[in-house]
This record gives sequence, structure tokens and C-alpha cells, in this order.
Amino acid sequence: MTSDQPQLTSPILKVEGLTVYQGSYLALRDVSFELMPGTDTAIVGPNGAGKSTLVKAVLDLIPQSTGKIEIFGRRVTNLGYLRHLLGYMPQNFIFDRSFPISVSDLVGLGWARIPKQRQHRSFFPKSLWRKDRDKSAAIAQALQRTDAYHLRHQAVGTLSGGQLKRVLLAYCLVTPRKLLVLDEAFAGVDVQGAADFYVLLNELKLQEGWTILQVSHDIDMVSRHCDRVLCLNQTVVCTGKPEIALSPQNLLATYGPGFSRYQHHH
Repeated sequence: MTSDQPQLTSPILKVEGLTVYQGSYLALRDVSFELMPGTDTAIVGPNGAGKSTLVKAVLDLIPQSTGKIEIFGRRVTNLGYLRHLLGYMPQNFIFDRSFPISVSDLVGLGWARIPKQRQHRSFFPKSLWRKDRDKSAAIAQALQRTDAYHLRHQAVGTLSGGQLKRVLLAYCLVTPRKLLVLDEAFAGVDVQGAADFYVLLNELKLQEGWTILQVSHDIDMVSRHCDRVLCLNQTVVCTGKPEIALSPQNLLATYGPGFSRYQHHH
């Protein structure tokens, strides 16, 4: 007897032997790893290591050359409505700042009502497929939880970098997710803003049961706030808990000579 519902011990994400070419350039080589439910895993590595390429391959935004990617036990190319369980925050949210869209309208674009097909019910809360779900209430709650409710009527183009990050996080919250992917989500945010955002992200992870995969250049923040680290330089150099993966030996193997680890002091 089989079930669509993943077991608690099953990986949320499983990558096996992933190789990606961009033209003739080898961007990723034989990458394999798993994400278990409820973990926060950071991908670290030098510029050009393939971090963003890996994230885009996981999200099925670029074609993979060889290998296999499974999310919730299904091939990433065949997720269907389960794709609504993925949240994504890009490094750069590029848009025309003169475009007249409010914060509430942007967050509302992330809202989805899931069809009532039997095969989907085991993955989604009933509140998503009940007819009486209130979209406006979901938007308001998501903005409140990210401390951005006061911005709800503001034009998106007027937001600061930190405000925009919180609004994009609300976009991910407005429909419940199981896997949240962040590609340098803290780029353009100052040190204190990034620290505050990490605290908020961890609170929401615990409340929502999120599994998080994030790309980061900030080794110090990663060591403080993430519970798993994947060191990448075209292939996986090492993976494990921060105190192991971020050892001087592993950082040297990942970044090469001359790497200097910067630590924040608050």
C-alpha cells in the first residue's frame, strides 16, 4: 500500500549525481545531498562555485544535464500542484519601481487555493482547499507575522531593501509552504537588518515547520543560525553541522588559500 504523504524520516529534497553545463562550461559536477524536514541548510562557497545554479536547478528553473532531483519524493519536473509548497526568495528582485502595485497586491500573488483532488489533500492544510478561505485575511496575517503590516498600502517601488525582504517573506507565508529556498536573500541588507531577519526566519521556521535551503556568503551568520552547511565549489566539498563543515580545513578546501573569515561583533 502506498501513500502520497511523505514520512517524517523521508528527505524533503534529494539530489543525486547532479551535473549542469551552461554552454560548454561545467557549472556543477556530480552534486549529491539531502535535506531532512525542519532543517536549515546553507550553501556556501566562492564566487562561481555554482551556488545559484544549484538553487535554480532545484527549482527547475534551468535544465539539468545529468542526475536526479526529487522534492517530496517526486521528480522536480513532475510536482504539479505540489509546487505551491515551495517558497522562493531570489537574490535580486528586479522590477520596474514605477509599476503601480501595492504591498498587499504583491503578497496576494503568492496566495493559492488548492484543488480538492484526493491526491493533494495529504500535503495541504484543509484551510487551503475550503471554499470559505479568506484571501484578504491570509494576506493581512502574513504581513503581520513579518512585521510589514504597516506597509500594506505602500507602493512596492518605495520600499527599502530590508522592507522588501520582509514583504517577499510574507509572499512565501501567505500560502503554507514546506520548503523555502533563499538565494542570497540578505544581499543589500545591513548587518543588523540581516541579523534581525535571521531571527525572524528561525521563528517562522519553527512555527511553520519549514525546511530551508539558503545560499549565503556570510559565514559568521551561517554558523550562528543554520544547523547544516553544504560547502560547494562546483562539487560538494563537505556537508554537515556548522562546527564541522566550517572548520578551517574545510574552508580552505572550499575557498582556497587567502580566504579570510570575517566575524560580526554586535
